Amino acid sequence: MSSRLKEQYTNEIMDAMTKKFGYKNVMQIPKIDKIVINMGVGEAKENAKVLESAISDMEIITGQKAIVTRAKNSIANFKIREGQAIGCKTTLRGDKMYEFLDRLVNLALPRVRDFRGVDPNAFDGRGNYALGIKEQLIFPEIEYDKVDKVRGMDVIIVTTAKTDEESRELLRLFGMPFAR
Repeated sequence: MSSRLKEQYTNEIMDAMTKKFGYKNVMQIPKIDKIVINMGVGEAKENAKVLESAISDMEIITGQKAIVTRAKNSIANFKIREGQAIGCKTTLRGDKMYEFLDRLVNLALPRVRDFRGVDPNAFDGRGNYALGIKEQLIFPEIEYDKVDKVRGMDVIIVTTAKTDEESRELLRLFGMPFAR
């Protein structure tokens, strides 16, 4: 599956990007560098089992081991101490990254209720795209009966594009369903 996406990227996407932006060198053409999936678990400060459940969900979705994220500072209002476990994240590169992107675009996003496309303006100014998912149930790997609590996650797609316009075109060519 991922090799098909890589071949598609190397041929069709590179040609389309070169035609639209007029790149002179093959190395100028933007590509997807990595995908970072982050899940913040606020309830983890009272119950450690909640964090373990979130980590197992993320590992099932990504097919890769998730690492625990810890608080950098103590915040009294949130009852968080420095070094306390508050979430988990995974960074995908290479084949697993393309495979995850394929599943996200073709399987998971169409399963979102009342889906009209993702926000076309969620770029950071440097060509990276951030996407918030409200529930992990949209991924087919997650079994509905075994979920203890519905959790959301952030998906950040990091590209080598210099501008948001280049990055938007790259993701559009990969099949990202942007809202009109």
